Amino acid sequence: MTTPGLPLRRGDKGAAIRDLHRRLVAAGFIDVGELDIFDTDTERAVREFQSSRRLVEDGVCARQTWAALIEADHRLGDRMLYLRSPMTRGDDVTDLQQRLGSLGFDAGYVDGIFGPDTESALRNFQHNQAVTPDGVVGPDTVVAFGRLSGRRSTGKTVAEVREIERLRTASPGVAGHRLVIGEAGGLPTVADALAKRLRLAGAEVVTLHHPDLSKQAHTANTWDSSVYIGITLATEDWSIAYFSTDGFVSAGGQSLASRCELELSSLLGVPIPATGMRIPILRETRMPAVWCRIGPPALVVETAPRVAEALQDAVTQWFGQPFSEAED
Repeated sequence: MTTPGLPLRRGDKGAAIRDLHRRLVAAGFIDVGELDIFDTDTERAVREFQSSRRLVEDGVCARQTWAALIEADHRLGDRMLYLRSPMTRGDDVTDLQQRLGSLGFDAGYVDGIFGPDTESALRNFQHNQAVTPDGVVGPDTVVAFGRLSGRRSTGKTVAEVREIERLRTASPGVAGHRLVIGEAGGLPTVADALAKRLRLAGAEVVTLHHPDLSKQAHTANTWDSSVYIGITLATEDWSIAYFSTDGFVSAGGQSLASRCELELSSLLGVPIPATGMRIPILRETRMPAVWCRIGPPALVVETAPRVAEALQDAVTQWFGQPFSEAED
């Protein structure tokens, strides 16, 4: 479907707003206000939807929120799912990954993206259930999941357990590890200073200055980075985001975000909380990742070398203990 003239915000009118309201209602957010107008009720509904999807809660329907609304249209069994290019995204894929992971089949991150890991886990599940192992979610596969619905575990998925195991067995210290430092504009000095510090500590580092975060994620994945650290300047809503969604939390990302929170909040004198989110850069990276929205802008720019030092300290501490003992 063609994307409307984004972003949509309070005061906008017309067919795009009617479509926005329809999608919000379909997603369960029914108090959307007048049909043709983006009013205060619409803004509240958008914020509530963003909160439910762990997106930035700004009440504006921009590209990320619109994509999430489209994904919310799909339920498992509504359509055939299989590996294709571009890869299929949706709530049905998220449900599939959660079901596979809770049954002991490693579908990777529960990111709502049908990639090679999901296909491999699906084929294994199909073989286990005597369903044609074609890597396609069709009627027979949906029925097989239905038969096992009562066996879904409330514990960690296979992907969560394996992430913790990878972190546990990784060599301690920064030296020898591959890191990607990304920024999308506003903080190139901090990114470059952080990269220089980490290289001096023995790490291999790639620095990315590009507004397209999907390209940054692709580079990090292709290079097989140990960790991704993204930074951007923000006027408000400061946070250190790590990947978290219903049924999956990146233990490594959460631990790194907590360390960044302590270092940056202390340095800048404002709360910059570690926050579980589902924004694209965190969904698309295949390793522990954080996205740092930091401010106040004037102070961050003025203290750029110290910000880089604080982030280096956080990363160094994290490599010494990359996950909480509570996650063990």
